[in-house]
Amino acid sequence: LENVIEGVFTLAKDLFQLKFKQRTDIPVYHPDVLTYEILDQNDSLLAVFYADFFPRKGKRQGAWMTNFKTQNAQNRPHVANVCNFTKPTKNEPSLLTFNEVTTLFHEFGHALHSILSQVKYKSLAGTNVLWDFVELPSQLLENWCYEKLSLQKFAFHYETNEVIPDDLVERIKKSMQYRSASANLRQVGLATLDLKWHTTAISDDTDVVEFERKALQETDLYSAVENCIISSQFGHIFQGGYAAGYYSYKWAEILEADVFESFE
Repeated sequence: LENVIEGVFTLAKDLFQLKFKQRTDIPVYHPDVLTYEILDQNDSLLAVFYADFFPRKGKRQGAWMTNFKTQNAQNRPHVANVCNFTKPTKNEPSLLTFNEVTTLFHEFGHALHSILSQVKYKSLAGTNVLWDFVELPSQLLENWCYEKLSLQKFAFHYETNEVIPDDLVERIKKSMQYRSASANLRQVGLATLDLKWHTTAISDDTDVVEFERKALQETDLYSAVENCIISSQFGHIFQGGYAAGYYSYKWAEILEADVFESFE
């Protein structure tokens, strides 16, 4: 985890000339939370960043970015990334799966969206953008998890300090394309289901199972699992701002691919 944090900070320094200074005197809501000042290339304070990476009792699952203070003409942003990575033990550091690495980069992309915000009114700051764009910075930053030059700056073996070998980098890049068509279809199906719930006249008599079956019939590759319903447990359909907007993950993915090409 420490290496990956350093890796994402190094990337932000390379791309956006940011500097990171850890602080131990900023009040936090839990002892596990780390705090950093984020400075620009002239050493001016841009933001305060909170890193809350470990699970604990009462903390919900998943990973997200949030603002404690939103940037505007009077405020510097206070931004947090919250995740649920395995805590270190006496014998091992916090070892992340590759999916957790991309999650950290993804959420830090959201954080950068707020950290680099320069607007007068907070209603327009950071992630307060049209929903088609909100997932662009996050998904854009994930690309560097697959780049050799980026990985070689932070992907070191936790015992030997050996840099990640070239063949493993190639396997990681190939894994990105493994069953990618199925994953795309799955996302399109979820986006379709979301939109149908918000654009169809329903009543108290609507059969949720049948409604879902019809909504997904063009994108489902597998037969339905009995007593398994997406609509009642997939939070993005009805909460968190994504209601009728879950399609934005795929649309933003198209946009960020064009943006990343510019970086390449």
